[in-house]
Amino acid sequence: ELIDIAFLALHGTGGEDGSIQGLLEWLSIPYTGSSILPSAIGMNKGVQKVFQSAAFDVPAFTRIRKENWLSQTKDYFDEVRQNLGFPCVVKPANQGSSIGVTVLKNEDRLAFEKAIDLAFFKVELEKSTWESIDKIQYVRQIADIRDGLGMPLLINDELIFHPDDALEKQVLIESFIKGKEFSCIVIQNDEGKPIALPPTEIVKGKELFDYRSKYLPGLSRKITPIELPDEEISKIRKACEQLYSYFCFDVYARIDGFYDENGKIILNDPNTTSGMMPSSFFFHQAAEIGLNPSQFLTFILRNSLRARALQGIAALNSHALLSQLDHQLDEFQSEDDTRTTVAVIMGGYSTERHISVESGRNIYEKLSSSSKYRPIPVFLTGNNKEQKLYILPVNVLLKDNADDIKYKVEHFSRAGIIKNIIDECKSVTQKYAPNIVGFEPKEIGYNELPQIAQSVFIALHGRPGEDGALQQHLERLQLPYNGSGIESSQITINKFETNRILRENGILVADGELIKKEDWLQDKTKVLAKIGTMGFPFIAKPADEGCSSAVLKLKSMRDIEAYATLTYRSEEAKDPSLCEALGVNLKDEFPMKDDFLLEKFIDRAGAKHFLEVTG
Repeated sequence: ELIDIAFLALHGTGGEDGSIQGLLEWLSIPYTGSSILPSAIGMNKGVQKVFQSAAFDVPAFTRIRKENWLSQTKDYFDEVRQNLGFPCVVKPANQGSSIGVTVLKNEDRLAFEKAIDLAFFKVELEKSTWESIDKIQYVRQIADIRDGLGMPLLINDELIFHPDDALEKQVLIESFIKGKEFSCIVIQNDEGKPIALPPTEIVKGKELFDYRSKYLPGLSRKITPIELPDEEISKIRKACEQLYSYFCFDVYARIDGFYDENGKIILNDPNTTSGMMPSSFFFHQAAEIGLNPSQFLTFILRNSLRARALQGIAALNSHALLSQLDHQLDEFQSEDDTRTTVAVIMGGYSTERHISVESGRNIYEKLSSSSKYRPIPVFLTGNNKEQKLYILPVNVLLKDNADDIKYKVEHFSRAGIIKNIIDECKSVTQKYAPNIVGFEPKEIGYNELPQIAQSVFIALHGRPGEDGALQQHLERLQLPYNGSGIESSQITINKFETNRILRENGILVADGELIKKEDWLQDKTKVLAKIGTMGFPFIAKPADEGCSSAVLKLKSMRDIEAYATLTYRSEEAKDPSLCEALGVNLKDEFPMKDDFLLEKFIDRAGAKHFLEVTG
């Protein structure tokens, strides 16, 4: 009664294994993605291996059942050492997101046993260890989904507090594969033919593409297409299409694998559901053929309805909804010329450039499905003296971060095979993205903005989006924009000046000093003496940056000297000893400035309630 179609964004047990699909079929509700049987196969790594080994290259593997492991019916370590060798990979047979996965590099019996226990979500703890550790921190870590299973669990309406009661019954052990790791989205066109999109290479900061690497920013990079000759990419795509057909997947699937050192293609993990964050393979690869996220999701919905209708699942509902969606799609396309064009400007060159890109993409994706607005993504880069603007095609817009986008617009190239894939997907793109502008970034000047847009959405953070500079250009061009005007932007970009005005108007703010480079170099002893009268601790921060970059709590004069030396350095490289003294990661953003703000640390000071509030 409440929904027309279920879009399945569920991962793992209950969502990818055919369970929810069976429930929805019983209720005659159409749903997205694969049906019951391919979902069940796609979730069970043990069954997959048996099926795949009949027709595809798979790594050598063995399985251990939970009851056998607990009863220790044989020496599994010796069996793995003799039959698979080390390094090897230990993983649960029925989990996703790389939860419970361990790479074992060496022949170490104790490490092997710990890895198997982890894959079964079983942890043994010595009493002496328990008595010596930070118990709260230990429980917090072991209950964290990023490091373990994430206890407690809710399974079939039953709250489970002990891993022994969880559903994991089987562990898979595979030989370790050396080579390039990739992930490939395979879709079906209207004729039911599988088409592999450009496979993405996963470049990891560490050996395992684990939960943190997949879902936390900055821990891995995605290169689309994988850096291989076109003919090798074609082989990967063909293998993924064959596996898709072999398992009878519907609508779309994500197939993971390796291209090993000998040029062998090993497909090790087909998935009927893909991650769908803005930076996921799902949208990255669709962007390479010209589909933005809104268009790709529409494609998934429509083809899912088509698949359910052909399979006789909720057939009447599916046919009716398919006709309704086609009518709405035609109406939407015909209204394209009547929409207000909005240039969504993102990027910049401050430490906030990456979050600015995330904001800009979010705005672009929201407006893409609007019947009133047609967004055009515009990337800004450069410096305070000279800015450059680029209209971004969606395949560049969805690169990992602002620096990747900047590199791509300044050194744009496209693998030859991408054109072939675009041609293969023409029946899809013509239906869902008939007005593709192009696939290459185009540099424009400020004066050209009125020719491409009727208004501007400023998604820039920091300079030059929050300091009035961009607003001056837009007002000169008589282009309307969101947010505040020139005068207030010029004030609020400067935290020291903002606090001064607030203080003058009777609003409580932290006491602070602007520490200028010229004063510091002339007589730092005098500066330190003045600071010393205020009392520690302090919060140090750049006066005109956001996103908490280089915001640190300083507890001593030595801390202040280290902070000033880092801020006033003449080269981008940071002194490791200073970073260590301040607890700063060498990879963290730490801007070079001519001043910084030192504020008295605000604490509860005897207050009954103490809150930090954002309004």
